[in-house]
Amino acid sequence: MEQCLTQRQREIVELAGRLADEFAERAAEHDRDGSFPFENYERMREEGYLGLTVPEELGGMGAGLHDLILAQERLAAGDGSTALAVSMHVSPIGQLASLWRASGDERLADVLRRAADGRLVYASMSAEPGDPTLMSSRTTAQPVDGGFRVTGKKIFGTESAVCTEFSTRALVDDPERGPTVIFFRLPRDVEGMTVKETWDVMGMRATQSNDFELDDVFVPEEDVFHRYPANHFDGTMLKTVWGWAMPTFGAVYLGIGAGAMAFARELALKMKKADNPEVQHLFAEMEVLLETARAVLHRHAHEMETGALYADLPVQEGMSKAVLAKYVATNNACGIVDRALHVVGGAGYFRRFPLERMYRDVRAGPIMPYTNLEAHDLFGRTSLGIEIAPAVSLPDSHRPQTSGIERAVR
Repeated sequence: MEQCLTQRQREIVELAGRLADEFAERAAEHDRDGSFPFENYERMREEGYLGLTVPEELGGMGAGLHDLILAQERLAAGDGSTALAVSMHVSPIGQLASLWRASGDERLADVLRRAADGRLVYASMSAEPGDPTLMSSRTTAQPVDGGFRVTGKKIFGTESAVCTEFSTRALVDDPERGPTVIFFRLPRDVEGMTVKETWDVMGMRATQSNDFELDDVFVPEEDVFHRYPANHFDGTMLKTVWGWAMPTFGAVYLGIGAGAMAFARELALKMKKADNPEVQHLFAEMEVLLETARAVLHRHAHEMETGALYADLPVQEGMSKAVLAKYVATNNACGIVDRALHVVGGAGYFRRFPLERMYRDVRAGPIMPYTNLEAHDLFGRTSLGIEIAPAVSLPDSHRPQTSGIERAVR
């Protein structure tokens, strides 16, 4: 179904669409070779897409979370791997923009300006085995003069092939605060970082999400941009990482589903299947799955942009709603692609058609953190009022200055 968009949103979606159509032409080659789409990043730099979520006053396009969700869905309809990879840039940059608007921090402004003009390609690469919550870390940080020495192993280093800077986390045993998680930025060429070429997978092959190791890497104190007590939910992380990353991931996988549906529609019309009641029923189901997921994503964006989700709710409740947006979108996307394959039939099994790649790519959605099993645990315990972990409230400096009702009216 057609989406109801503002003129500005239409322009953003049209930009994403032009890029998606171009990237789709070489997506199969990158998928087959498992090669990173460097040329796609050049095109996104030329078109200003890498500055999508940078505030306009700092040289970017000023897209908010709702705009980003729309753009990433459309981009993924053409090339899921490129869309997922660039999510690791445009989503964190949007998160930093939200912090900059609250603080006016000139260091953040510098990061955002460099993202706007293409000098900086950012990546959020914090994943570790068995820890979806980011409440702790197996990577250790030892305090030294002027900063920390960090050692540890990371997985799913999406965008490590192209980023110029990245963020990650470590655990420091702070003598005053106790065990503390720190988040910090590093240049991609930092001494002591080694990328391990482990990415040999079923889908999302062109993301080249390789593992990497940090061996006694020096992190200057000024590059630590956030910290909170270990084994706590954190309000600032909800406002930034969880509130932005979860729906953005969901939008990517939903875009793959939308792309599969468009391919199935084109083929069904070409093969004179449109009058088949079973085909009509499959398209009805796909529309319901697509529009239901969009509704959840867009509600989430509204609750983030008004501040209600991170300012008015308990942190664990807000976390549940953020994860729900990703959960619904990724699972609905799988359902759409499954039905698209039923419509297309045997042709969808051939690698010369994009549906085969989409079928593999979309499977990564439900197993990205939070996985379905982890999400069920979060939803169930939150619904029953069971505290999973203590929470650190959002600082007053990061709270909206108006009431929830006033924000909703705006």
